[in-house]
Amino acid sequence: MKGLVPATLLVATVLVMAADKGAVSPLYVDKSPQDAAAALLAQAEEQAGRGSWELIAVGRVRYLSGDKPGGQALFDRAISRKTEASDLRRIALVYVEAGDLDLAAKTCEKGVEMNPRGGAILAECGAIFNLKGDRAHAEELFGRAFSAGADVWDTLAVAGSYLKVRPQS
Repeated sequence: MKGLVPATLLVATVLVMAADKGAVSPLYVDKSPQDAAAALLAQAEEQAGRGSWELIAVGRVRYLSGDKPGGQALFDRAISRKTEASDLRRIALVYVEAGDLDLAAKTCEKGVEMNPRGGAILAECGAIFNLKGDRAHAEELFGRAFSAGADVWDTLAVAGSYLKVRPQS
């Protein structure tokens, strides 16, 4: 009889876990792509809580899908308490991905002000300015990035910008 208790408990645990995994299916099953996405994005926003990177990630999907005000609201929320240069860098890269280079440049400049010796923000901000056609400012930022000890990702952002390849987000 004692051997049955653990097996029964195991079956019950598996059933509960299976039910939990299927709990999100009403969010997207038999719904239009727009309604499924809206429900899933609302769930993702709830899951993100107060995490800045998570809120920026949800904002990215909203912004790039055409809901720029919704995405911007999440970006603003992400940086409303404690803004880090890395948060501004991530937001700037979303703007780059959307083709909003002026907004990307403005945002990354704020990140550079916060972290004037950060290789990643300097390299990617320089890449944004290079993509915008401001090579002189870009190369000033590149020099600072390399002086700060740029890594392979920073070097790729710089190289790509000369070829009109946007930095990765």
